[in-house]
Amino acid sequence: MEFDNVPFEKWTEALVSSWLRSIGVKEQYVTKLNEEEVDGRILLELTEDYLKKETGMKSGPALLIIKKRNELVESLQRVQKVHRNQDNVKREDSDANNPPQTTGKTSKAKETDTQALSGLTSKRDCKPRPLGKDGIDFTYIKHNVLQPESGVIDLIAPCHEYKSFAIAATLDRTRLQAKFAKEVLKFGTGCMNIRSNGTIHFGVMDSRDDAGYVHGEIIGVPVPEKDIYVDALDHIEKSLSSADGEHVRQCIRPPQFIEVIEMNSSEKRYVVEVDIVPAISIVRNRVYSVCLPNFKEKSNKVEHEKRTIYCRVGSKTEPVSDPNEFYERVRDRDARREEAEQSCFDSCPDFSQDLGRKLTMLVTSGKKFIEKEKWYILITNKFEKFDLSSIDFLLNMKIFSVFDFDADSKVSGLCSEYLKHHAANLHFMQNYQIPTGMSISEFESHLHLFEQTSWIFCNGRNDFKGNENQCDEMTWIKTKMTLLRECVSVICKQILPKGTFLVVFLLTSPVEKPLLHTFNEFFTDMEGHEDIICISESEDNFQKWQSFAEGSCGAEMVNRSSIVGMKMSHVNATLQRIQPMTSRASKHLPVYVKGECNLETREEERIYSLEILSVNHCDETSSEFVEDQRESIEREFYHGGKVNWLNLWLADKKFVGEVIQRDAYQEISDLINDNLKRNIDQLPVSCFNIYHHPGSGGSTVARQVLWSSRKVLRCAVVKPSYSVATVSEHAFHLREYEEKNTQKCLPVLLLLEDCDKEYQDDLKKELEVAVNTKKIARGTLCFVLLSCRRSHNPERMCRESPLENVAITHKLSDKEKRLFAGKRKTLEQQYQPEFILTFVLMSEEFDHQKIVEYVQKFVTHLLQGIDHASVVTRLIRYVALLNTYVQNSFISQSHCEALLALTIHMDRFRQHAFERSLSEQAKLVFIHLRDDRTYIQSVRIIHPLVAKEILQQLLGDQLQSQLALDLLREDVLFENRFGKDDYMKFLRALFMRRSRISKGDESDSFFSPLIDHVRENESPKQAIELLTEAYKRFNKDAFFAQQLARLNYRYDQFEDAKHWAEIAASKMPTNSYILDTRGQVYRRWFTAKCKALDKVTKTPENTADAIDMALKALECFQQCEKAAIADVETMNNSGFFAAVEVGCSLLKLLFSLQIFSNKNYGSSECLKYLITDYIPEPVMKPWEHFHCKLKNLRFSMCEALEWISEDLSYFQTDLSTDEEETTESCETKINHPKNWLVNKSSVYGKYFCDASLETITKQSQSNPDSWTPFMKRMLICRLGGGNITTIFSLLSDQKDKNQVKVLEDIISLYPRNPLKARLDQMDLSNYIATHIALSCLSPQSPKLATLKDLQKLSQQFPNEKRDCLSSALFLLTLLFWPEEHDTEDVKDSKYGIVLSAVEFLKRSYWTKMKDIPQRRRRIFTHFFLGNGNGFDKFVHKTKVEKITKLLSVSEKRMKWFRGEVWKMPEITELCKRATGWTEDGTVYLEGPRERKFNIPALNTGSVPYGNENVTFYLGFTFRGPVAYNVTAKL
Repeated sequence: MEFDNVPFEKWTEALVSSWLRSIGVKEQYVTKLNEEEVDGRILLELTEDYLKKETGMKSGPALLIIKKRNELVESLQRVQKVHRNQDNVKREDSDANNPPQTTGKTSKAKETDTQALSGLTSKRDCKPRPLGKDGIDFTYIKHNVLQPESGVIDLIAPCHEYKSFAIAATLDRTRLQAKFAKEVLKFGTGCMNIRSNGTIHFGVMDSRDDAGYVHGEIIGVPVPEKDIYVDALDHIEKSLSSADGEHVRQCIRPPQFIEVIEMNSSEKRYVVEVDIVPAISIVRNRVYSVCLPNFKEKSNKVEHEKRTIYCRVGSKTEPVSDPNEFYERVRDRDARREEAEQSCFDSCPDFSQDLGRKLTMLVTSGKKFIEKEKWYILITNKFEKFDLSSIDFLLNMKIFSVFDFDADSKVSGLCSEYLKHHAANLHFMQNYQIPTGMSISEFESHLHLFEQTSWIFCNGRNDFKGNENQCDEMTWIKTKMTLLRECVSVICKQILPKGTFLVVFLLTSPVEKPLLHTFNEFFTDMEGHEDIICISESEDNFQKWQSFAEGSCGAEMVNRSSIVGMKMSHVNATLQRIQPMTSRASKHLPVYVKGECNLETREEERIYSLEILSVNHCDETSSEFVEDQRESIEREFYHGGKVNWLNLWLADKKFVGEVIQRDAYQEISDLINDNLKRNIDQLPVSCFNIYHHPGSGGSTVARQVLWSSRKVLRCAVVKPSYSVATVSEHAFHLREYEEKNTQKCLPVLLLLEDCDKEYQDDLKKELEVAVNTKKIARGTLCFVLLSCRRSHNPERMCRESPLENVAITHKLSDKEKRLFAGKRKTLEQQYQPEFILTFVLMSEEFDHQKIVEYVQKFVTHLLQGIDHASVVTRLIRYVALLNTYVQNSFISQSHCEALLALTIHMDRFRQHAFERSLSEQAKLVFIHLRDDRTYIQSVRIIHPLVAKEILQQLLGDQLQSQLALDLLREDVLFENRFGKDDYMKFLRALFMRRSRISKGDESDSFFSPLIDHVRENESPKQAIELLTEAYKRFNKDAFFAQQLARLNYRYDQFEDAKHWAEIAASKMPTNSYILDTRGQVYRRWFTAKCKALDKVTKTPENTADAIDMALKALECFQQCEKAAIADVETMNNSGFFAAVEVGCSLLKLLFSLQIFSNKNYGSSECLKYLITDYIPEPVMKPWEHFHCKLKNLRFSMCEALEWISEDLSYFQTDLSTDEEETTESCETKINHPKNWLVNKSSVYGKYFCDASLETITKQSQSNPDSWTPFMKRMLICRLGGGNITTIFSLLSDQKDKNQVKVLEDIISLYPRNPLKARLDQMDLSNYIATHIALSCLSPQSPKLATLKDLQKLSQQFPNEKRDCLSSALFLLTLLFWPEEHDTEDVKDSKYGIVLSAVEFLKRSYWTKMKDIPQRRRRIFTHFFLGNGNGFDKFVHKTKVEKITKLLSVSEKRMKWFRGEVWKMPEITELCKRATGWTEDGTVYLEGPRERKFNIPALNTGSVPYGNENVTFYLGFTFRGPVAYNVTAKL
């Protein structure tokens, strides 16, 4: 490349741009630097900070540019230097005394090179290897600087001499050995003669010819073969007399090779060092002269110079000028040497450090005990076998991950020992590469982080059959270095916030380069050393690590953070003493036979979705910990913290006062205990719910119930965010753990806190399916689900189902009042009222007026003198805003620190630093929470009422919308990495989550409570501004655009609403909910235009605009219908309902036009216009664009009505079901869809048939052809016979209608001989359904056809069943259900028809069903099989419902749920039990001989296992026949 040939200072801007592209910098940054006119000279001066601040560059590319620039400068420097010195090599070797001539040009080049390198590399001072220590235990960092060369100090401290040796190291063996021996012998004899220890270093700059380097700078030299240097000392014998040579051999030690580490370089370089130790016993009375070896180029061989005596003079080795004088002073030098050796020998040993205290302080961050919540990251290499018996301290620590450099660890090392006690996931570094599109929380779940220790094998794993081999140091640097960097970066920068974890280097064997690189990565990503400690028993192991670490953070810091020389057994004993729990405590679970079993820790960790409560829970807590912490634990609870097991344990053991049990505790306990009494009708999974007012102690009651049940049931809390499949699997594991017989196990009591009703239903279903699969005997209670959730009306929830639900309100009973008053007195003696505010509020009974006054007073007092301008107060405002409007919200401590701009450097006491930074007010109102899984800390305000009051008082005149805008614009919070998912979820909920009564809110709302507050109390304009800002902040999210459309049309701002709806639809063109919103914009616009038209005379001209809006709305709703049908995960039927609503309104507008109500043009004229090609003259021009669409209106409305009818025929409408996604919800909710359908079908029929039945009858008699089939069909529709749903709805009580007459009238509108008339399939279905409905109400009606006639008529349905409508297939199952008196052949024939119909019904059912949970779309049963024959065998559902009508709603629900309805004598008389058998949980009907007839059971829990003869009731649905109350024949 041309870059190599042009000096840096001459690079042009274009050349800089080319170079930037060549190293992979993005074009946008290349362009930016080109615009800034960056040439070669400027490139040399650039810093990383400049690139980030001035050009807006991200850290990654900035770091890359600086790193690559430095590498290039260095390589250019090296090349130039080699070129410069090649000519000098011969001169240097042939004549050491003739220095090379330096030309002006060279000097200039040197100067340039020096400038080029100046400031480019980090040069830190460092210490040399101690004299006499092995080089293998040490490392040097390239470019670090040793102290200057030194002369004699005290004869024992070595003098140092440096040689760069850069050129000599590249020479051949003979030349190199001669050069090396010459320097060593000259320095060595010089030291021996002066009687001083010394070390000569090769590969360290001596500054004579080292342009661009500083004196003492470590560069290193390549050492391909170490024996070259070792053998070079063979010159000793040739250069000295035999007697001297022997002494010199003893005093000059063999060369030591100290590795030089350069980050990101795979080239091995060393500093070669030779120690000189002239012991007095060897050198006494001697002076050593030497003939130095020198390679002569002329003779091409090594020759020896004349014999010379050398000695150290200052920092140089010089020839002795006066040998006689030198000889005379030998005795003086000997005496000094002897004295120095003696004093060294006699010196006092070092005073020993208190390593135990130091270790305690480092591990606990200055506390008395190790924090339970602190995570530890362990970096270790090979463990010696005897050390593995001293790892108990590790077993009680919360280890997040282990970076293990021992490839045999799984077989014989630390990993194998750890796995005996804990579960761990075995990973490699590449597992920490986050797949594209995966969020951090998904990645954490994917690797099961926080659940089990992540054991990362960093240098292969020998027992692993995959391709993961151990490699040598240099190969590791080339292949694994990047993986390590990514791995450490993900953990430190995206998963664990600073201060929540401690990195422990446990050095148990010699240290190698990969381990050193790991330190460097952690040091860099953790931005310092304060959370890194090192423990090493061996000083030799430590020294190599130390010399490397000092290169990054200085000797003092390394020594302060290191424990050296402490045996592993001593470390173990010291750390166990300060752990909150006693070592290796075993937990116990109750068993079926009333004993207990051990719960292995590793088994507990495998059941990671459950927090298991053991019989002896918390018993392992050490007495010292209890003594030290009990008061703070109790105070935190009464300050508003959530109850934890330690609170209940401390109260049980009388360490603190009792925790009050509210009356509801006994209620829920009684319900559960009654449920435990075994009976044959017992369901395998029972559900109980605690509904509680926020802050009334609901979660405390729930946990008290678990605590008191832990000795008789297996108890656990379900952790949030795990799938029901995982929880179900783990719940079964817990149930069957250590039990001999899976049929006989204790029930498991599972607590679900603040989870959705849907999640609870899904979990129940999943557990029931698993119970069936495992064939657990009927009547066995396996699981009790106890749900605890907030509600603003707990009593209402309790009234709905008193046998399942318990309400906890703020109202106290007399007994509770006495308990609370007594407890309050006790607490007020211990604590200030503000520290027990939550308890005070509870004891005040939350009496509304009292509480409002109390909270106002408390907050007013609290906020006196608060600094409104401070950042802490801003933080309080933000937290108050979130806590007021978003249930269970909090802000992570990491976010708080980012906002407060806390830079906690070199501070192990991080939590204290955070708390110190808070104002007194913040300390009182914030409660510190910890995530149950990750233990990451966060804050919220002690109580929602306090949050609300703080918000009001702190805002003063400021509007809430302004505060919300400030929060949105707070970049530092939005961009903070840690806890980002939670923060984003709460912030999004603040603007998007709508209130739902079913979710425990006070009311249903159209917008989020904050937006509702702003639009009602401030102005709609501000609400729109706020949502617009939120839309921008959330990356122009389509759902925010959808909400903006809704908000705008709410205030008749239709143009803006259209704009936002179009934006939302363009971003998510297949989302049916968004397309529905777009349709609603036009619908509302159309309604507004209709209102305006009511005030004027309507004409074709002035109605054209309104008609256009209606047609646009219809078009949008049709797109919504298509998207809803295509969506496999949800079913949104709002488009169908809305299309009909708009169609009816449009018809009303058309028929109200004056031209269609005057004498020339009647309403029949309008009808003629709509259903024929005819266009009246007055509307020809004004409506020219609409004619085609208006004539198509009846078809689109008919299709929508038919679709709704079919959907309602399939599925029961469950009014309590709430949309799961609050963002994805339809605009209008139809609460009684069947009534709506009856009404709209009638309206539709009325508009397209404006005559009454009497008129038709008269006209038909006088002129039979005057009424077309279409008109008759419209009249049928008007009467309620237009679809199967409206026909069967006539069977329910309709007081204003004579249902029999209506049905007879509908039949009279069909042809007298339908067999000959060849009706189309829809009409045929409706005709047959009408007869079946009439037979239920009036079996003797003269209009009623016989069952045989209907069977014959049904033969007109298509022969190909796939072409049949679902309603036709359903009717076939009814018409051809065999009867008692049928012959076997007739039965077989009928079963054949029924089975083929059922096969296709099931197909269409699953198409319709999609992937929606069954609980959300329950199949609807229309008829039951009755005890009669003919029409009497059809029992419509309304008859069964009449029998249970007298029961209360909750009683009725329980009777259906438990199957008790079927035991009522009225029902057994009415309905017929079918017979059959079961095979492996599947029910088959007795009867068909050709093939098996599988009847799905609606309640799978009632189906016996194995092969049993059974009876059951039959229900007829659009899925086919279903079985109710399956009972084994005794």
